[in-house]
Formats: sequence, structure tokens, C-alpha cells
Amino acid sequence: MPLLRLFLKPGVDKQNTEYGAEGGWVDSDYVRFRYGLPEKMGGWTQFGSTLVSFVGSTSNIFTWNDLEGSPYAALGTNRKVYAFYGGAWADITPIRASGACTFSTTSGSTTVVVNDAAHGAVQGDFVTFSAVSGNPGGITNASLTNEFEVQEVLTTGTYTIVSPTSATSTTTAGAATATYQINIGGDISFVDFGWGTGTWGLSTWGTPRPASAALALLARVWQFDNFGQLLILQLVDGGIYEWDPDSGLGTRATAISGAPTKSKFALVSTPDRHLVCFGTESTLSSPTTQDPMFVRFSSQEDINEFVATATNTAGGQRLTDGNEILSALRSRGQILIWTDLSIHGQQFLGPPYTFGFQQLGANCGIISPHAAADVNGVAYWMSKDAFFVFDGTVKKIPCTVQDYIFEDLNIAQATAVNVGINTQFNEVTWFYPSLSSDYINRFVTYNYMENVWSVGTMSRTAWTDVGTFEKPLASEYDPLDTDATITTIYGLTAGRSYLYNQEDGVDANGVAIDAFIYSGYFDLGDGDQMLLMQKFIPDFKRQVGELIVRLLLRAYPQASAVASSLDPYTITPTTQFVSTRARGRQIQLRIESDELGGWWRYGTLRVDVQPDGMR
Repeated sequence: MPLLRLFLKPGVDKQNTEYGAEGGWVDSDYVRFRYGLPEKMGGWTQFGSTLVSFVGSTSNIFTWNDLEGSPYAALGTNRKVYAFYGGAWADITPIRASGACTFSTTSGSTTVVVNDAAHGAVQGDFVTFSAVSGNPGGITNASLTNEFEVQEVLTTGTYTIVSPTSATSTTTAGAATATYQINIGGDISFVDFGWGTGTWGLSTWGTPRPASAALALLARVWQFDNFGQLLILQLVDGGIYEWDPDSGLGTRATAISGAPTKSKFALVSTPDRHLVCFGTESTLSSPTTQDPMFVRFSSQEDINEFVATATNTAGGQRLTDGNEILSALRSRGQILIWTDLSIHGQQFLGPPYTFGFQQLGANCGIISPHAAADVNGVAYWMSKDAFFVFDGTVKKIPCTVQDYIFEDLNIAQATAVNVGINTQFNEVTWFYPSLSSDYINRFVTYNYMENVWSVGTMSRTAWTDVGTFEKPLASEYDPLDTDATITTIYGLTAGRSYLYNQEDGVDANGVAIDAFIYSGYFDLGDGDQMLLMQKFIPDFKRQVGELIVRLLLRAYPQASAVASSLDPYTITPTTQFVSTRARGRQIQLRIESDELGGWWRYGTLRVDVQPDGMR
């Protein structure tokens, strides 16, 4: 009989049933679509000469060049901020306060109580002691002249640390200067509707509290940008800082003088160069006046001047249609601003109004601060129930995996959702946590040139495209990891991030990648008949290593699938044809690979089929 070609349309379709998706693909992992064909995704390698672990979960990676063209990178986690230059990393986390302290020790114990009347620390904060004297409790001054994690806050004036050596006496002694980094944030979000939530005396005993009384403790997120060579660091729903590469890796970021002390997002506008803070204070330096819908911008070319006068271009504007501003993005000719419900445009007009604002769309809010990406003036973003594009008008993107994504999205951890652009492959990818996880464990990719979708399980908490560096950079988080970090911190608890060069090789930093793609079930022939597949001819381009092809058969859409008698089939780069003896009405094609160094792109399978009896 003539060979039957199995043409399969590109993209993963999970909106249909496995039979309804006949002629297409229904599931995949570590597979992308390019030129209409599925292929194994690229791998990743460690960034830098050695694999470095960072404290906490990374929420943003930013790369830029200084005025001499030297490349820099910044990485912000829920607990630290790091900067990279010239092959070295440094901790540039801002300092919150410093003060004098003493130590209380217990003989034979490494637990040390630090006495500081106004420390302001929370559990998990970081403190560095200097000018230590007195060898308190027999612990040497040198042992305490280090960085420590706060283990437990006992009172407003005391907390504990873990010393590298045990005390030899029980005493309160010694003296030091304690320098505190800004308070840490969480790596996951919490929403509490329980007893005690809301203001004192709200409602009556035994009456459920309204949703507005919920207490939301959101995971920490950083937003980075650059003002020339200056790094701008906005702590989402917190303060804003700057770091100058000329000051060297040995210096820390500092608060921007004159800027708002509490904002939800920040960007530098171009080409006019205003520092714009979103969801910020209506009264400067007064965090209690934070208005989640208020936009405030600095004077042109001056990130320290936010007070509007007759001789500068500073000012502000309150937006409507939404409860809070969540994100913003520079796009073609304007800044796009997203609230939880809508999208607005901010355009530079010049004096006397400086900026003009207009609403661009409604019922199209964004799910998280880092869920929007701009590609050549076209913006893509993820909301709480759909994907959208803005190319002059707001449109919902038809999505063949929409139910699969949003029915399995852990909305309580929505703040963690982040997007990555991979312009080399025309892809926008959103990384998100499924219902079974508090941490990112899945991704969905949209190829905007070919208009197809794919899904998978690669977990990346932040991503930045090629530009300053030759490969995309992305981070992975392990909440249980306790590896040593770039600096020695005593008493350091678990939770580490790692940074990778993406699309580098075909393996997962030296480990084989398990990749697969499954087709929908399709009929081997027309009419109500059983068919016998005698053989198939594989067609893979640039195949390296072995891969597995499986054929699952069934008689009816609701019937259980059965593997063919010779299944699975190992395909090498030299395999010409495969004998199968596979019998059924409908068949599903599965391609799987887990070989170190392996790669493949699927072409068109050809099969030899003939009618067969029911028995």
C-alpha cells in the first residue's frame, strides 16, 4: 500500500479532547515549535566560571552597560541584592540602620543574644558587626566581626544570632556596632482571612469578615532600571534606591534622596528621562499617604527632585479604573501602565503638563509586576484569566492551552508570575506556580511569529533576554538548598537561587533533559474499520543521539490506550524504518528523549497501514 503521511499542525492544543485535537499535539515538555515543527529546546549552563548560589528567591535580573561599555548585571532576591562585574559578584543590599549593641552569652552555647534598644529587625534579617570589643563570653572579637542572620526576635530590644564558636561563660559583655540591611521579604505570599484579621472591633463575634479585611503578605519583588549608568532599584511596595558602578562592587545601594519612600513600581521614561514612580505617595516622604493609583514623576534629568515647581517638570497624576497599579513598561512612544483591571498610556507632552494619560483598555488587568513584555513596540501580558496583546489596540490572544493554564494556576502566588523574552526564537514565556506548588514549577510559551503555544515544567523565577550578555540569563530557586553563598553568613537558613546561561548547549548544566511531545489521537483510515500499521519511516532533522517513539492505540475515544506489541521503538540517526505490527482505529504518537547531548527536530512521519479485521 502507499505510505500515509502524518501531517501534524504546530502548537499544543489542550482546549480540545485528545481525539478532538486530531492532526495536532496535546502535550509537551522542553519542546518548542519552530518553522512549524517541534524540536527539543536548548539547554543551559552556569553563568560565570563557577556556579554561584544566592540567598533567597530571585524576582528580577537586570543587565546594562556603564558609560564605558562595560557589562553589569543585577540580581534581586527576597532577601538580598547582588551586582556582577568583571567576573565577580558582590552583595549591594541597602543598609537600613546601624547602632551600638552588646552581647549576652550562655556557657557552652553558640546562641548569642544581641542587645540593641531599637534594632528594628525581623526574623531572617541580616546584621554585620564591626568594632567588636571585649571578647564577650569568651567568643573572640574576630568571631563576631562577621555577617549573621537574625534567628529569633525576642523583644524590640533583643534578638539572637548563631556564633561560629561556643561561649565559655554566661555573661552580658562586649560592645560593637551593628549594621542592619533592609528588612527581608517572603519567598511566597500569604493571604489571611482568619481570626484577628482586619481592624480591632470590625463586625461582631462569630460573623465572617468581608474579603476586604484580608491581610495580604506578598512575596518580595524587585524592579530594576537604569538612569544612564546608575542602577535604579525599586522595592515593589517599598523604597527606591540607586547604585553607581563607579563606586565599585564594595559599596551598597543607597536610598534616592528626595524620592518617594513607598511605591509599587518605577521606570525611567525615554527619551525625556524622568524617574516615574507608580502607586506611590500623594505626599512625599509620607508612606501612610501611599495611593495605589497615583503616578508621580521627577523633574527631567533629576531623579532627586519630585517636588513640582514653576521651574521644573516634576508632577503627578491619579489614574482611575482599577484598585492598584501593578506594573509598567516602556513601549513604542509611551509608557504602558497596568492596574489590576485596566491598561493606561503615559506619553511625554512637554511643558506645562509634562505627561498626558489615557486609558487604553478595560477588563484586561495584569496578574503580577513582571508579567508584561514588549517586543518591537508590541506588548504581551498575562492577566488572571487570559493573555493579551497591545499593538495599538488591546486584544485577547486566542490560546489553545488557556483552560490548562488558568485552571491549574495557584492564584495565591500570582505575584511570582514572571515573563521572559527569547527573541532568538520569537518566544514570550510566562513562568507560573501550579496548584500543587507554592513556587514556580511550570511555563507556557507563545511563539508570536507563528502564533502557536507550548507548555512545560522548567522553573525560572526571573529571565532577561540577550543584549548586554550573549545568552539569555535566567534564575532557578530551591527553597531547601543550603549551599554556601558568595559571602560567609553565620546561621544562614535554607533557600538558594542559581543563575544560568539559557539556550547554551542541549543539556541542563551537564544533566540530560527529559523532553517529550505527544500528538492527539488520529484515525488511521476513514470509516469504521480497524487498521494494521506494518511499519513507519522516521523523519528527524539534525538528530543527535537516540530517542524513543511510542505508538498508543485504542478502538474508541473513551477506550483505554494500549501500546503496540513492539513498543517502545528506539530511533537512532541512521534508523531507516521500523516494523511495528500496531493494530487499532486510533493512534497517538509520542516522541521522548532523555539522552545526554541529544537533540532532534521532528519532520513528517510516514506509515504503512492496511485494513484489518475486528478480531
